[in-house]
Amino acid sequence: MKTITSSWGPIRTIIKRELAGYFASPVAYVFIVIFLLLVGFFTFMVGGFFERGEASLTSFFIWHPWLYLFFLPALGMRLWAEEKRMGTIELLLTMPVTAWQAIVAKFLAAWLFLALTLILTFPLILTVNYLGRPDNGVILSGYVGSLLLGGSYLGVSSMTSAITRNQVISFILSVVICLFLILAGWPPVTDFLTRLLSGSTWLVDTVAACSVMTHFEGFQRGVLDTRDILFFLSIASFGLFTTGVIIRSRRAG
Repeated sequence: MKTITSSWGPIRTIIKRELAGYFASPVAYVFIVIFLLLVGFFTFMVGGFFERGEASLTSFFIWHPWLYLFFLPALGMRLWAEEKRMGTIELLLTMPVTAWQAIVAKFLAAWLFLALTLILTFPLILTVNYLGRPDNGVILSGYVGSLLLGGSYLGVSSMTSAITRNQVISFILSVVICLFLILAGWPPVTDFLTRLLSGSTWLVDTVAACSVMTHFEGFQRGVLDTRDILFFLSIASFGLFTTGVIIRSRRAG
């Protein structure tokens, strides 16, 4: 117990440092405002919230994989690229903190920032409850899935940010990887792979199983499937593990 407590001490310190860094500049506020405005636009104008004639937030959650595709790489691109650019990564790695503590802390800080942004969408919950009698359990499930989806994107962004000191390159790499995770289960993609890899249906099924859309749909229906939870956590964990390999190699060098 004492070891766990001592391990989380540096993590909490770095989390506070990172969160303070987000709100020390207008970037965080601009990020939140733009995200909330786009969420409202896609929910009510594009998603047909009122035309659906049902008390649900389906038109809200359905856009999250696409909105996160650009917002979260933009949020995560500075995690390590900024440290490299400013030369503070050497200072961070010489502090009495292990590489995994720094990696987990930076990831959790970004994830908490996303959670705060999602909490600020509470007017949508009030609106749908005012207009009808929604299943709030399904809404809660959607938020859980959205947070896990965002965590997987941030894990990828952490990895790409550790690869380069250029934030733009980190952003582009992250967008490309996350776009693949969206399109992997898209019928035109699976049909193309089926024609290209005739006889290798297992490979096509494996690629399709990597789609975040497939696993996110269950949360939108109110189903908390352990397999879907593990899928998102696995992507985030793989991203953080790869980040650790890259950071430790730099530390050893």
